[in-house]
Amino acid sequence: MASSSTNPELIQLIHSLRKKSNETKTAIWQIIAERIESTHKRTSVNLSRISRYTRAGETVIVPGKVLGAGKLNHQVKVAALQFSKQAEKKIVEAKGKCMTISELVDKNPKGSNVKIIG
Repeated sequence: MASSSTNPELIQLIHSLRKKSNETKTAIWQIIAERIESTHKRTSVNLSRISRYTRAGETVIVPGKVLGAGKLNHQVKVAALQFSKQAEKKIVEAKGKCMTISELVDKNPKGSNVKIIG
């Protein structure tokens, strides 16, 4: 499927996610590539939702943007396309970590124990 994005960085990310999915024989990166590729499937997720569906120490991936509405009461690692400034601040204040999707792929090539939110 041709990418609906004209952003070269997004096109490269989609390509690398598909490649990693094939290399590692894991479906998570293919699923994320499909969600990022379709502007209709890219989502915005509030911190309140991340807080509700995670526990301390978990890693989540958001195929879209993380917004700062709500509270985050525990430490989580969050990978996303984008973070609002407020979301980034609240994640760090909760001793969590913000990272790009590429960073998560590099650190966890098989996508083990990663939740998709959004």
